[in-house]
Amino acid sequence: MPTDALFWHRLQFAFTITFHYLFPVLTMGLALLIVIMKALALRTRDARWDDAARFWIRIFGINFAVGVVTGIPMEFQFGTNWARFSRIAGPVIGQTLAMEGLFAFMLESSVLALLVWGERRMSRAAHFACALLLFAGSWLSAYFILCTNAFLHHPVGHAVGPDGVLQLVDARAFLTNPWAAMQFAHNQAASVATASFVVAAVGAWWLLRGVHAEVAKRCVTLGVIAGFAASMAVAFPTGDLQAKAVAKHKPASLAAMEGRFESGPHAGITLIGQPNVAERRLDNPITVPGMLSFLAFGTFHGDVAGLGAFPEDQWPDNIELVYYGFHVMAGLGTLMIALMGFALLALVLKRLFATRALLWALALAFPFPYVAVTAGWMTAELGRQPWLVYGILRTADGSSPTVHSGTALFTLIGFMGIDFVIGLAFLWLIARELAHGPGAPAGTKTEVAHA
Repeated sequence: MPTDALFWHRLQFAFTITFHYLFPVLTMGLALLIVIMKALALRTRDARWDDAARFWIRIFGINFAVGVVTGIPMEFQFGTNWARFSRIAGPVIGQTLAMEGLFAFMLESSVLALLVWGERRMSRAAHFACALLLFAGSWLSAYFILCTNAFLHHPVGHAVGPDGVLQLVDARAFLTNPWAAMQFAHNQAASVATASFVVAAVGAWWLLRGVHAEVAKRCVTLGVIAGFAASMAVAFPTGDLQAKAVAKHKPASLAAMEGRFESGPHAGITLIGQPNVAERRLDNPITVPGMLSFLAFGTFHGDVAGLGAFPEDQWPDNIELVYYGFHVMAGLGTLMIALMGFALLALVLKRLFATRALLWALALAFPFPYVAVTAGWMTAELGRQPWLVYGILRTADGSSPTVHSGTALFTLIGFMGIDFVIGLAFLWLIARELAHGPGAPAGTKTEVAHA
C-alpha cells in the first residue's frame, strides 16, 4: 500500500470529484431539455409535455440536492489537502469559485424551488420563464467552474508576485480564456448527451413495460433527436477543437493519449493497442494512418511529437490511465453516435416504437455517457500532470505538508462510506419517481385535472 501522502491526497480528490460530477452532468443537460419540454407544452397546448417536464423537474431536483451535498467536501479539500495550492492560486481561481456560488448557484437553487412547488400558483408563461432561468443558472455555474479549471490547463490573465503567489491582473482575459470556451462547449455538449440518453432510456423503459405510453413516446423522441445532435457535437466541432488545442499547448499529453513514443509526420490514430512504458512502445497496435496528424493539425503531413521528445519529468505520471481513459471516451462516444443515429433513422421511418430491440438498446445504454464523461475528465486531468497549474505549479508542490498519509486515507474511507449511503438514498428516490411516473405527485389538483 502506498505510504506517500500525495498519492492519498490525489486519490481522495479524484474520488470525491468523480462521484460528485455524476449528478451535475445530468442536471446541466436536463435543464436545456426541460426548457424544450416546457416550450413545446406552451406551443402545442399538449398536457403530456407538461407531464414530462414535471417528472424531469423532480428528477432534476433530486440530482441537484445530492450534487450540492457531494460537492461540499471538494471545497473543504482545497484548504485541508491542498493548502499550498490554495495559497498560491487562490487569489485567481477564488474569483470564479465565489462568482459561481454567489450568482449562478443562488439563481439556480431559487428558481428550482419555484419550478418544483410553484406551478399551480404561476401562469404557464411564468413557469416557463423559471425553466429558462434554471437553465441560465445551471450553465452559468458550469462556465464559472470550467473557467476555474481552464486556468489550471492554460493560465492567463495573471502575474506571479515576489512571494510566488499568483495575482489576477486581467479579469477579462481570465474570464474569456479560450481554453474555457472550448472546454465549456465540449462539456455542455456532453451533458446534453447524458441527459438525452437518460430521458430516452426512461421513455424506452416505460414503453417496454407498457405504461405512460404517450409521455414515454415524447421522452424517447426528444431524447433521440437531442442525443444524436449532442453526441455529434461532442465529437465535432467541440472535440476536434479540444484535440487541436492539446496538440498546440500540451503536446506531451497528446502523445500520452495515443501512447505515442516516437515523433514524426503521418501519425496514425490508434484504435487498439497497449502502451508499454518500460520499453517505450505501443504493443499490438491497430492504427488509421495519418489520422492523428490530421486531427491535431488539420493535415495528414503534420509532425506529431512523441513522448521521447520531452524530458520524462514532463510526462503525465500515469500514461496508461491517460491512454485508456481517452480510448474509452472515444470508443463510447462512437457507439453513442451510432446508436442514436440508428434510433433517429427508425424514428423518421416511424418504426422506433415498434422495434423492441432498439428500445431495449436505448433503455440499457444510459450508462454510456456517464462512463464516457468520467473517462474524458480522467484523460484531461491526468493529462495535465505533473502540473497543478500548467507550467507554473507542480502537483507535488501543491499539497498540504502537515496532512500525513494516515489522515488522508482515514478521511477518504469516511467519504467513501458517506457517499455509499448517499448513493443508496439517491437510487431509492429515483426508483420511487420512476415507479410513480410522469404527472403530478399523487393526490394533487394537477394530477386530478389530467385524470
